[in-house]
Amino acid sequence: MSILRKAYASADSEIIRTLEISPAGADPIRVCTGYEDLTLTLENGSEADFVAGPVDIKEPKKTTGGRQILRFAIANVTSVAQEAVEQALESGAQVPVTYRKYVNADLSAPAALPVEMVLVGGSFNGLMLTIEASYMDPLNRAYPRDQYTNDVAPGLRYI
Repeated sequence: MSILRKAYASADSEIIRTLEISPAGADPIRVCTGYEDLTLTLENGSEADFVAGPVDIKEPKKTTGGRQILRFAIANVTSVAQEAVEQALESGAQVPVTYRKYVNADLSAPAALPVEMVLVGGSFNGLMLTIEASYMDPLNRAYPRDQYTNDVAPGLRYI
């Protein structure tokens, strides 16, 4: 039985959930569940500071559907973080979102592999930030991956 499964079996408060939103041109926004700010070790061995706050995370259902969306809400968002997320949503650029789980007894590394996603939507309601992030969508991905267009293969326009 893995450490994460033991923590789920014993108490849900043993698991620390973290979110990292990395908008381009701004410092990453790092939030963790709990009541104390934490310095956690990331999967690459570097340390990062996470701000404790009321975070509500709704994990996606495990289905055979192609697009799975993680929804989360963060309360008491600062104006700096709000501006960074609003600019990222308006620009349409891909903003990486990383979801990690730690076990309270061992903060030296994530208890499970981090989940890498892309920000797909969000809204603000007062100081509450609600965001949706999505996994890679394999069902709507083109095959073969390389697309032969006139830019890549100019001779195609004569066929």
